[in-house]
Amino acid sequence: MKLAKGYFGRRKNVWTVAKNAVEKGLLYSYRDRKTKKRNFRSLWIQRINAGAREHGMSYSAFMGKMNSSGIELNRKVLADLAMNHPEAFKAVVNKVK
Repeated sequence: MKLAKGYFGRRKNVWTVAKNAVEKGLLYSYRDRKTKKRNFRSLWIQRINAGAREHGMSYSAFMGKMNSSGIELNRKVLADLAMNHPEAFKAVVNKVK
């Protein structure tokens, strides 16, 4: 019942309904911890693609040249550079070209 605190209606004070709601909530939390990683990777790819296209490259060409040039920055860092530090991202793109 402690886990059902804050739920609405019978979900918070009727044992069987609360038990079912808590079990379902725990399943969702397990599943969505995996989904969150997927969503963030997708967001990072979109941001890198937008930044790369401003400098005349596609995402796949940019990442291919990143790997071949030996620059080891992950997508999280590249997305942060593209969004918050465009001059640094431009330097990375110029280095890759």
